[in-house]
Amino acid sequence: MGLIEQIEAEGMKENVPQFNVGDTVKVGYRIIEGGKERIQNFEGVVIAKKNGGIRESFTVRRLSFGVGVERCFPLHSPKIAYVNVVRKGKVRRAKLYYLRGRTGKAAKIKEKK
Repeated sequence: MGLIEQIEAEGMKENVPQFNVGDTVKVGYRIIEGGKERIQNFEGVVIAKKNGGIRESFTVRRLSFGVGVERCFPLHSPKIAYVNVVRKGKVRRAKLYYLRGRTGKAAKIKEKK
């Protein structure tokens, strides 16, 4: 097991910010189109975090033209350029899947002070 843990430690990113479920984050995701590479921003609320270590992933949800859009990102992927925390949210659950059925003010999350 020591070899597997060593390989995982080498693949983990060093400068990953601390964020939790309920926080609003801005994720810069590298996209390759043809021969060019650009960074696409995706800003929304973190509704879930899964696993730990090098396998850690998080799901971000936002509303785009009135339609809910969710994306799941692997945290230590080389395709992720950055993760910036826009605002901290105050929640009491580990998964915020109930936000899928809510719209408008009901889907609002209070800010942590």
